[in-house]
Amino acid sequence: MPFIPQVPGSAPEVRVRDTASGELVPAASGDDVTLYVCGITPYDATHLGHAATYVTFDLLGRVLRDSGHTVRYVQNITDIDDPLLERAERDGVDWRDLATREIALFREDMTALAVIPPDEYLGAVESIPTFVGPIEKLVADGWAYAVAAPDASRDGALDYYFDVAKDPRFGSVSHLDEAGMLEVFEERGGDPDRAGKRNRLDALLWRAHREGEPEWDGGSLGSGRPGWHIECACIALDHLGVPVDVQGGGTDLIFPHHEMSAAHARALSGSTSFAGAFVHQGMVGLDGEKMSKSKGNLVLVSTLRREGVDPMAIRLVLLARHHSHDWIYQDDQLVEAQQRLDTWRKALSGNGGPVADQTVDDIRAALADDLDSPRALDAVDRWASQALSRGGDDPGAPGVLGRALDALLGVRL
Repeated sequence: MPFIPQVPGSAPEVRVRDTASGELVPAASGDDVTLYVCGITPYDATHLGHAATYVTFDLLGRVLRDSGHTVRYVQNITDIDDPLLERAERDGVDWRDLATREIALFREDMTALAVIPPDEYLGAVESIPTFVGPIEKLVADGWAYAVAAPDASRDGALDYYFDVAKDPRFGSVSHLDEAGMLEVFEERGGDPDRAGKRNRLDALLWRAHREGEPEWDGGSLGSGRPGWHIECACIALDHLGVPVDVQGGGTDLIFPHHEMSAAHARALSGSTSFAGAFVHQGMVGLDGEKMSKSKGNLVLVSTLRREGVDPMAIRLVLLARHHSHDWIYQDDQLVEAQQRLDTWRKALSGNGGPVADQTVDDIRAALADDLDSPRALDAVDRWASQALSRGGDDPGAPGVLGRALDALLGVRL
């Protein structure tokens, strides 16, 4: 947990764009705010797309704390999933060793980027015993059903699926029609053509053990491992309760992951809503395509750091784009960010400067308006330009603004 300095003045109410409603809504429902953000699948190093997501929700946590809220933040790690097993087999390493290595590297990258760690950082593997009871409950209550698994390691083994037709609110997060859902379901971990399913969109809750795969005791479900979406539903229920104030992640998680995990959590809890707001980070691209591990078109945070790039310049690249927008990374963006950082450092290194109170207010106002970080950076640019061109006679201004940059934007000079 990094030290977060206090900033004088008061902050406005923080509002965010809710994906489900399309409206700007308050990020907090009370003094205590709950934030759940989906974590990494640790089969490769942290790229700028990952970093953009976690910097965005770090920003949200910072401005909520500044506005007087206590924030409880939970993040998971999907440290058992098909992509992880496939990468480990390809590379000839134990899947647990691969996951451990990449989790450690991710945490190093986040520390370098001044991301405040979650209060609870939970792997799926360590949490599997807490998933079995809820899945059994979904089966008992009629929300889930069994499908024969003829390719499993034992005769009579069953896979279990969530019956999306039972949920009248299914689709309320993504607002996709069935055709739109099916278009992305398979590429994002679904199995629409699985024989025996009632609906092509039904999501796997528990997978019976197959030869060569890791397995855990599933009680009445039999040995096997959990599906992806139930993990986040159970972790959020256990460690935050629902509805959470904010559910976060990349836009590629809207469907099926956030749609499905919300449906699972509603079925388990009886709540009509999983989150007060679903907030999503736009995709980061390279060479005209979304940056992703599967495509291999990655700009890795750890590689940039090894090359000597200042982590604060990396953070400024990410903050210079509104979190909800897709954008394409280019090397000149990093050059511009380093120039901006150098300018700020020079402006703040003097014995005084222009009064910073209005600049701090402008930063707060921008961030309270759906985390408008580009507008916040522009406010700092204006102050720095004035400080370097005309100076100023407020001896405390550099210190005040420096604390604000650290506390609100996570930029340490």
